[in-house]
Order: sequence, then structure tokens, then C-alpha cells
Amino acid sequence: MRTRSAFDREIQELEDDLLLMGSMVEKQIERSMAALKALDRAAARRVIEEDSSIDHLRFQIEERAIHLIATQQPTASDLRAIIAALNMIVDMERMGDHAEGIAKIVLMHEDQPLLKPLIDLPRMAAIGSGMLRRALDAYVKRDAEAARDVCRQDDEIDALYDQVYRELLTYMLSDPRTIDRATWLLWVAHNLERIADRATNVAERVVFLVTGHMEEINVDRR
Repeated sequence: MRTRSAFDREIQELEDDLLLMGSMVEKQIERSMAALKALDRAAARRVIEEDSSIDHLRFQIEERAIHLIATQQPTASDLRAIIAALNMIVDMERMGDHAEGIAKIVLMHEDQPLLKPLIDLPRMAAIGSGMLRRALDAYVKRDAEAARDVCRQDDEIDALYDQVYRELLTYMLSDPRTIDRATWLLWVAHNLERIADRATNVAERVVFLVTGHMEEINVDRR
């Protein structure tokens, strides 16, 4: 059995890795959208390649957490922190997958230009990244109310998604030749909407960590 100070140090290392993972995911979202805006195939491939680093870090965190549970007999509050972290890294890993999905859509375009200038999609990406950043800030500060505020912002993403959907549907109905490119942008919007949902999940785990109670703060999930 390690001393309490050694255990606290291991918990802190786990949380540091979790925050590193969040930073990596945020950069992946930013880079995937930059690749989309420029239709930069090389940049898109780098995003796809980097996804494995996020996956690897997730597994490292899981192994550390499982080791702590198995060997340290954590108290109820410690166990809650470990369980919250395990849930959060799953959602963040999936956010990385959604960023990878956007990069793959860049490759689908091949030599075709974007259907339209990107306006609402970058806004969705910025909001989703901001939600993750604020959720992790709330995690560091153990601030349940700040985490709840993150969850409430998901409605803004849903409204933008609906707007994008209607606009792209109009393109498809008016000119069937646009269907492929409109569909690809719709897939981007779906990935961004799911990123926001995952950020909401992360924030809900912060509430659980602080209060000991699971809450579905924003239940209108798609």
C-alpha cells in the first residue's frame, strides 16, 4: 500500500494526462476544420494519423486508473474521481474520432471545390471546442455550476445544426448535382454536433465528481 501522498501524486498524474488529452482533442478539431476550409489533403492526413496518439493516451489513462483501483483501495471520493476520469476520456476519444471523420471528408472532395463558403460550420466547431475547454476548466476548479453552464450551450449547437441542415437541403433540392458535396458538409455538421454532445457528457461527469450525483442536464440528444 502506497502512502497517501504517493496516491495523491498518482491521482494528479492521471488528471494531468486527462487534461493533456483534452488539449490534443481541441487541436484536432481546430486542425480538421482548417484542413476542410482549405481542402488541404496533406493536413487532413496528418489529423487522421494523429488520432492514434489520442487513442494511445486514452489506454494509458485507463491502465493507470485500473491500477489505482486494484491496488490502492480508494476512498469513495477518490473512486468517484477515477470513475469520472474513465468516463471523460471515453467521450474525449470519441471527439477525436469525430475530428478524424471531418478530415476524412476533406479527402472525399478529391479535386472538387467546397459547395459553399463555410460560415456556420466553423461557428459550430468553435463552440464545441469552447465547450470542451470550459468543461475541463470546471473539472480543474471542481465547479459544478460552470459545468452545468457548458451543458446548456448545447442548444446553440443544435440550432446551428438545424440551420445548416435546412440550407444544404435547399442546395440538394434545387440542383441534384450538388447532392454529394452537400451531403459531405452535412456529415461535417453531424460530427460537430456530436462533438458538442460529447463535451456535454464531459461536463456532466464534472457535476458527478463534485456532487456525487449523475444529472442529465441537457437531455435533447440526437
